[in-house]
Amino acid sequence: MAVKPEHVEKLKAIVGDANVITDPEAIEDYLRDETAPAVMPKAAREVVVVKPGSTEEVAAIMKFANEARIPVFPRGSGTGLVGGAVPTRSGIVLSLERMNEVVEVDRENMAITVEAGVTLAQLIRAVEEAGLFFPPHPGDESATVGGMVACNAGGARAVKYGVIRSYVMGLEVVLPTGEVLQLGGKLIKNVAGYDLMHLFIGSEGTLGIITKVTLRLYPRPGVTISLVIAFDSPHDALRTAPKLLQAGIRPLAMEYMERDVAERSAELQGLKWRIEEGCCYLYIILEGSSVEELLPVAEKIDQIAREHNALETFTAIDKKDQEELLAIRSQIYSALKRHTLDILDIAVPPAKIADFVEEARKLAQEFGMTFLPIYGHAGDGNLHSQILAKEAGGIEVERLEEFEDRLYEVAVRMVGTITAEHGVGSVRLKHFLRFTDKKVLELMKGIKKVFDPNNILNPGKVIPLDG
Repeated sequence: MAVKPEHVEKLKAIVGDANVITDPEAIEDYLRDETAPAVMPKAAREVVVVKPGSTEEVAAIMKFANEARIPVFPRGSGTGLVGGAVPTRSGIVLSLERMNEVVEVDRENMAITVEAGVTLAQLIRAVEEAGLFFPPHPGDESATVGGMVACNAGGARAVKYGVIRSYVMGLEVVLPTGEVLQLGGKLIKNVAGYDLMHLFIGSEGTLGIITKVTLRLYPRPGVTISLVIAFDSPHDALRTAPKLLQAGIRPLAMEYMERDVAERSAELQGLKWRIEEGCCYLYIILEGSSVEELLPVAEKIDQIAREHNALETFTAIDKKDQEELLAIRSQIYSALKRHTLDILDIAVPPAKIADFVEEARKLAQEFGMTFLPIYGHAGDGNLHSQILAKEAGGIEVERLEEFEDRLYEVAVRMVGTITAEHGVGSVRLKHFLRFTDKKVLELMKGIKKVFDPNNILNPGKVIPLDG
């Protein structure tokens, strides 16, 4: 339903004139996220952007929108990669950017409560000032907490600490009908009835609007050291990763990357990739109370890696060296972004990642691709395949969907998933519907119907009720 002038006036009455945007030029930034242009869903341009400043205002907006049957598209900072925040119908873009207060840091209970619009950077700063530690780090520090929870964000540290879901203790959520739920809290245990809180985590803004989050914190770690282990074979590198885990080693991060993308990322930042040997690498970060505690672990990692044909291990103890390595890994996507058609986040069981990459390479050759960057979280089986345009060694855009179909088939055959941390949004919807059990889809549609009977909240995303 299109937003009418009287609807705009009603919204202004709720949040104030300055917090309702109707100017087409000012709205432009709210019509996209970080999804690659080749697969970005087409945005509906007849939208109004509304910026509530409180839970009460969110509730009033949702109550009005539900009664008027106006679609609402919740939005954090737009760092998603699957079109989840793109308004695909005329309606309201509900931006939570003004709700950016750190409500409380509770040192006694080792918890922090923040509004949904608080960024990861703000969160980390508040936690560090309290002398504590928030283990997950999904990546882009401009991402908002509400968005991270709504998408159950992952990241490199998931191998040791798990994903965002593991840290959510409590949520404040506004339902599509405008009612406000307080779920969970600062409890470690709670089995009073169905766990509704966890339904909202990873629901991608389709069941309710997350307005406040209480997160579990941990003591601050002592020190870190970083290792880069060089291999001549992707298969050797990737089959080493599960062997390290089986040996009882739990690094903070265990990433896989290849020389060409590492060098491109380094060049983008005016840095140099200093590991001379090998064509592919395991990048491992260890944390502990002291360097002396970590060095024997590093030696054990080197020993196991050499048993699997490692060529050398570069050890970074100096903080500057570690920061350089982290920056190179973090900017791989950006280094290839201008040529990117799509970036996948397939996951398979960790022991299968070497087999998956081998099959992905064969498939790329079959499609005539000379360059398929594959990198990511080797420790938890979640690898990113960044599919590039033909002129960059990739594929014709007309064959993109066919290639993705085939690659997803490989992952599903290995009992994997088509998305491990980016989510379904609208970009992955077709494949999600194809590769998910029909009964599971039926139950998900039932859940959506219970929470959002009029299908106004992020309609057409994740589990559409109308098609």
